[in-house]
Amino acid sequence: MARYIVIRLLLMIPTLIAVLLLNFLIVQAAPGGPVEQMLSRIEGVSAGATLGGNSDGIVASGEAQRGTRGIDQAYVEQLEQQFGFDQPLWQRFMLMVGNYARFDFGDSFFRGGSVTELIVERLPVSISLGLWSTLLVYLISLPLGIFKAVRHGSRFDIWSSALVVVGYAVPGFLFALLLIVVFAGGSYLDWFPLRGLVSPDFDALSPLGKVGDYFWHITLPVLALSIGSFATLTFLTKNSFLDEIHKQYVLTARAKGASERRQLYGHVFRNAMLIVIAGLPSALIGIFFTGALLIEVLFSLDGLGLLGYEAVLQRDYPVIFGTLFLFTLIGLVLKLISDLTYVAIDPRIDFERRES
Repeated sequence: MARYIVIRLLLMIPTLIAVLLLNFLIVQAAPGGPVEQMLSRIEGVSAGATLGGNSDGIVASGEAQRGTRGIDQAYVEQLEQQFGFDQPLWQRFMLMVGNYARFDFGDSFFRGGSVTELIVERLPVSISLGLWSTLLVYLISLPLGIFKAVRHGSRFDIWSSALVVVGYAVPGFLFALLLIVVFAGGSYLDWFPLRGLVSPDFDALSPLGKVGDYFWHITLPVLALSIGSFATLTFLTKNSFLDEIHKQYVLTARAKGASERRQLYGHVFRNAMLIVIAGLPSALIGIFFTGALLIEVLFSLDGLGLLGYEAVLQRDYPVIFGTLFLFTLIGLVLKLISDLTYVAIDPRIDFERRES
């Protein structure tokens, strides 16, 4: 097994490089790069300084007058050198790969700090949303899927399936708007806060008060983020258990007088959970990073999803590629952990022998 782990870890290197290369080429081809973004800002400030007669802005009055007539070419070249665009494309990519190998993501073009600091600052928000959403989904979907499999074809199975499908059809951001209107002071109740992960006076609260305040703020975002994830896991669990329940070894256990609980959790559970565990990495990635963007915007939460979205709009290349590298690396690691969990649950699975 150690050999398999080492091979998988080594394969992560070309995978990361390929993902970075593909996105590097796509982003470089997009119009409106960092230099153009900076020039647009300078021209806007210059025009404002000229109209207002204020010489204390970001640019001097002489630069303001130049901004209305066009930016000096020497200054454009200075910006290109500052952002590294005076180097060939391949050289910039190789430099980025070398820095990323040391987990040095560089500095943000427009935020005045290192990318690592920005990621660390925003990471707790994304972890909070992803962790509690995943926990909520699994705590509800697994028991519900098992109960639906045991009561297959009953009224409960039919009505619960209808409710789960309706929940899956409702977009997360639309459900978030509904929660805001109903429970966050929109038009009806004012039970939950609308902005932020904690209250402004969070530091002054008692330890128990801090815990309550945190969960008070996180309740609506977690519910909105989880609504679309119940259906997939619930039906996956149900179908997996149904498939195992009708196999010969379960019929044999039933013929020997084993109780329903013993059949379900002593024989079926381990085999049925394999396919559920297989979908855990993609579920974690989807909930942690890709599904939270609109939720973070609606509830004013500064997470990694919002950070990456703002970086794309601003063409902040270090932030774009830094978050992309992090997302890809976490996805690959979670996939490896999923395979190792396969083996822990069912020792009959041997990835190393299969690959050889």
